[in-house]
Amino acid sequence: MIDLRSDTVTKPTAEMREAMAAAEVGDDVFGEDPTVNDLQRRAAERLGKEAALFVPTGTMGNQIAIACHTKRGDEVVCESRSHILDYEMAGMSLLSGVMPRAVPGRDGGRLAWEDVRAAIRPQTTYNARTGLVALENTHNLAGGTVLPLEAMREIADGAHDLGLPVHLDGARVFNAAAALGCDVAEVVAPVDSVMFCLSKGLSAPVGSMVAGTREFIEKAWLVRKTFGGGMRQVGVLAAAGIVALEKMTTRLAEDHANARALATALAGIPGIVLDPESVQTNIVIFELEDGIRDAPSLVAAIREEGILAIAFGGRKIRLVTHNDVSRADCLAAADAISAAVLNR
Repeated sequence: MIDLRSDTVTKPTAEMREAMAAAEVGDDVFGEDPTVNDLQRRAAERLGKEAALFVPTGTMGNQIAIACHTKRGDEVVCESRSHILDYEMAGMSLLSGVMPRAVPGRDGGRLAWEDVRAAIRPQTTYNARTGLVALENTHNLAGGTVLPLEAMREIADGAHDLGLPVHLDGARVFNAAAALGCDVAEVVAPVDSVMFCLSKGLSAPVGSMVAGTREFIEKAWLVRKTFGGGMRQVGVLAAAGIVALEKMTTRLAEDHANARALATALAGIPGIVLDPESVQTNIVIFELEDGIRDAPSLVAAIREEGILAIAFGGRKIRLVTHNDVSRADCLAAADAISAAVLNR
């Protein structure tokens, strides 16, 4: 099967498996797992932050950050299709007692300070207090689009001037850095905290990182435990994360190039709406014109040909390139989609 459903399906590399087998371990709840401690140190250094914390999932990482930055009854300003709003099980309300204040992004789901500022309300006796501004880079549901550095700086500077912290859902922030042609530390420099995933394009089997100031991470450690994230001899997982961080970040441009090749091939198929120029990283989202079979039936049809994809609603389909799919796989997927769309 050519699995283009997500970069979460990546398998750990042979080097990761070897590192996992040889990992030195200890009890991480006691802070005694040397491999976890090494991963956390490396991640903080790589992002230019004071400290970092290993967490089981990106969703937990985002929710830890929200809990650390806010008070119950606060609002979190976020983009209207952001992951923390649509795909984290209402976690911010359930776990932290805060509400989202959704702001529609502009082209490609990009937030602008002007729109964020309009969503930040003055504290009164009759409205919720804004407690946090949350950004997402790259933006999943907008097709892996990248929020430019200038926009991130403007939003962060504006929020900080108002005394508000900024968190970055950077699940694919290394993809953003590759697309922007800069170091990841430059991407995350304006924000107070950041979460990134080891288990997506970086191919680790599990795990994400949260980074920020030492004070923030000390609080995040306690919140992680509260959320049930205390782990024991987890160095066997952190070892794969070290390989992911040190070896896999440099190859993401290959995934981006494969995604653009896939998008270019798909754009030439009658009935498919897709601008290849809109594909910036490793996510391709295309739409089916009216009169063409719907997305769920197309996904079912190409599955019979060995291609896995995800339907987003009735007429949109998402494809994600990653380490386990080649250029030839992408072109084979385009051929299968073409045949299914044209009913050949």
